[in-house]
Amino acid sequence: MTEFIEAGVLAVAYEAHGRRDGWPVVLLHGFPYDIRAYDAVAPRLAAAGAFVVVPYLRGFGPTGFRAAATPRSGQQAALAADLLALIAALDLKAPVLGGYDWGGRAACSVAALWPERARGLVSVNGYTIQDIARAGIPAAPETEHRLWYQYYFHGERGRAGLAANRRALCRLLWRLWSPLWDFDDAVFERTAASFDNPDFVETVIHSYRHRFALAAGDPALEPIERQLAARPPITVPAVILDGTDDGVAAIYGTAARPLRGFTGRCEHRLVARAGHNLPQEAPDAFADAVLTIAAWTGD
Repeated sequence: MTEFIEAGVLAVAYEAHGRRDGWPVVLLHGFPYDIRAYDAVAPRLAAAGAFVVVPYLRGFGPTGFRAAATPRSGQQAALAADLLALIAALDLKAPVLGGYDWGGRAACSVAALWPERARGLVSVNGYTIQDIARAGIPAAPETEHRLWYQYYFHGERGRAGLAANRRALCRLLWRLWSPLWDFDDAVFERTAASFDNPDFVETVIHSYRHRFALAAGDPALEPIERQLAARPPITVPAVILDGTDDGVAAIYGTAARPLRGFTGRCEHRLVARAGHNLPQEAPDAFADAVLTIAAWTGD
């Protein structure tokens, strides 16, 4: 059942699993996905005693902005502020944070800047806080070609393309990023409804422009953005997951430097035959990682 709570600038839509007095977990999806990515993860964690919250990120599903004047920012500081506000609004006591893509970036950011608010971290693709100051430095061509969709979004043709073809474009990204995942129309459509959010296009376009310093950020979020620009270390216990067949995340270089940016207890796990949407493709691997953090920290 979808629930709503006012948290920061958002009215956050989320699903909850397990007893409210269980050990807390927040699971965060990425682009272009939604909370359905955790349909097989959350029940397993709830059965192990967790209280699991799975929110729709800004611009996705029923989550909405509380004020029309709030910038529809997709920058990393916005995702971090949203997560911090949700933790406070739900009165969660240092939850385990788990995420991938945009959600992983939110989880990494909160774990780095407010370690007292996170018991531990499960991050797909490792340390995903953006280094915006170096975003203009080109990578190897083998890496650059994976980013075509980001460069597409940098222009107005890309904005118009996302608005007109959001389902077709997002389904293409699913196929490219998870080449071994045999999802069907029904699985895709259960998530694709989230792309009909009225703020989806604006939030997505801003995200992919801001990370390349092509769009200004929300002035209210600049203090957080400045802290993230310092590339703060993540000190909380962490498990890093990488799918061996991830079609986009080679840009992060985690296979070569999986523990970079982590200074606390940390373990890196490769998940065979998994692509970018790792929790939906390999739910047992993701759930096992969260349970490892719980075991390390007392539950």
